[in-house]
Amino acid sequence: MAVAERPGWRAGVERKSPRELTIMRDAGKIAALALAEMKARLKPGITTRQLDAMAEKVIAQHNARPAFKGYPGPYPYPAVTTISVNEQMVHGIPGSRVIREGDLVSLDCGVFYQGFYADNAISLGVGRVTSDVERLLTVTEQALYVGIDQARVSNRVGDISAVIQQCVESAGYHLANGYTGHGVGRSMHEDPEVPNIGNAGAGRLLRPGMVIAIEPMVIVGTTETETLADQWTAVSADGSLTAHFEHTVAITLAGPEILTRL
Repeated sequence: MAVAERPGWRAGVERKSPRELTIMRDAGKIAALALAEMKARLKPGITTRQLDAMAEKVIAQHNARPAFKGYPGPYPYPAVTTISVNEQMVHGIPGSRVIREGDLVSLDCGVFYQGFYADNAISLGVGRVTSDVERLLTVTEQALYVGIDQARVSNRVGDISAVIQQCVESAGYHLANGYTGHGVGRSMHEDPEVPNIGNAGAGRLLRPGMVIAIEPMVIVGTTETETLADQWTAVSADGSLTAHFEHTVAITLAGPEILTRL
């Protein structure tokens, strides 16, 4: 789940112990399994509510609970996942919407397991999609992984931000104003904030045991977003396509470790 404002935000960076990282690996695996189930079932004709129910089943089977359901905001978030379609960037509430051939769908799922959170997201084209959708997906996923590559001991948060920004803007796309990645641990959103725009060498120093969610949110035509009447769903202000990828990543002496990779 992306951050625009800071309800439920936990202040202060907490470095995780080896035991805590072991639990977070398990949480990350569960979040990844739920996302994988939705990805496998995504096809024309399915509703976003049906996809949400599939993730809920996987999470329950692993004795975890949904991280998003009940999350504080304009009102408690009412679903297990967020599912955002086409111009919807993040925080789309699952419901009766039917997925169509050619849609661009962003799936975002978080879990809480034995005291710790994990958070991941992926964007996908449904069936036959345009070359514009394919390119946006490629660039946004690439931005995630170049950002992850900078999540190394003795780098700074700004090193992550700078490479994401360069990747996205050099492709002619835009990063959403005000939306950032975040620390993850005993709270789903905690320090440090991980912007998608920034300067190399700036920001908080990365140290072993820190865990962060890196999540570029990319818009084709603008940096600006609007929020729909449901008070949760964020859309591109110009109606252009959007994409969103996210992994929970541990900072280790051996390099970045993706906790939400199967």
